[in-house]
Amino acid sequence: MLFDFEKLAPQDCYKLVVSSVVPRPIAWVVSQDEAGVVNAAPYSFFNAFSDNPVVVGIGCGPRPEGALKDTAENIRRTGEFVVNLVPESAIHGMNATAIDFPPGVDELAEAGLTKLPSAKVKPPRIAESPVALECVTFQLVPAGRHTIVLGRVVAVHIQDDCVLDPVKCYVDTPKLGLVGRMHGRGWYARTTDRFEVPRMTVAEWEAKKAAE
Repeated sequence: MLFDFEKLAPQDCYKLVVSSVVPRPIAWVVSQDEAGVVNAAPYSFFNAFSDNPVVVGIGCGPRPEGALKDTAENIRRTGEFVVNLVPESAIHGMNATAIDFPPGVDELAEAGLTKLPSAKVKPPRIAESPVALECVTFQLVPAGRHTIVLGRVVAVHIQDDCVLDPVKCYVDTPKLGLVGRMHGRGWYARTTDRFEVPRMTVAEWEAKKAAE
């Protein structure tokens, strides 16, 4: 069925996209203002976009009244943030940080989560997360009501028991236990239901066709 986004209301376009572009990885973003007040919030308009430099992107929407949310405002002012990835074991803590608290509230403290110091940026990382990407601003891109925050990753922390080989940079991805955002107000997906489809070379593809 065709839906013409040039004729639909923005809210209907949004519903169609977030109901079909799934599962989405979740960026659990920690930032802080110039006074050092920490803010944390999850964003599922998120992914990695390049390898050298490694750049991740987050779509930050505004507050209902139109002002920037704390995450985007903090990043605009300080140029630093940490993207923590969300394991199922921390899903309720993450959900608590999604509450629309007034500015100045420390969401990590409200949710009873643990802060750990970062290595190269000022905002802390979340101890309950198995992966934390330390980022500096690469570019801020206006996109309608949203601000697309592109961050250059300057360091990554990965939980010790999830690293298979630190020399070869092999990670035990399933052990991370990460979740993804699905549809509606509160649906998520686990990453435990997996299957493997190896990529093929041209030679393998031609051999497969010849054998059919």
